[in-house]
Amino acid sequence: MAVEFQVTFDAHHPPSLAGFWALALQYVIQPPPPGFDSWEAFLDEIEVPAERREDRAAIVDPQGEGPRVFFQKVPEGKTAKNRVHLDVSISGGPQADEPTRRSRIEQHAAVLAGAGAAEVARMEEFGEFWIVMQDPEGNEFCVT
Repeated sequence: MAVEFQVTFDAHHPPSLAGFWALALQYVIQPPPPGFDSWEAFLDEIEVPAERREDRAAIVDPQGEGPRVFFQKVPEGKTAKNRVHLDVSISGGPQADEPTRRSRIEQHAAVLAGAGAAEVARMEEFGEFWIVMQDPEGNEFCVT
């Protein structure tokens, strides 16, 4: 059996970045723990000070299949290219025809650009097409 993992992003503003990635991955903001109607109620219970309540955020796959994505506040900004990045695979894969794959990639990239992402490059190689982008905090990713 594989080891469970989560993907963690350092962030300037975790709730905003979590919202962007929830849209990008078609995930949802993680619901509060069982027994709590809201995150505010949970954070009150564990006595998190008001000024620290936006230091963390998480998103989850609504189907419960993909990894949790966690966002943590850090003081420093991004200074170099990511050594690891996510590929947002929206195209439908090899079973979809090339015009359909390209259209899905273009449409999703446009949605993400509207949500604050920046297009970096359009790439084509060995019959594949993808768009390299940066999220609102500058993290690189590909729409494939």
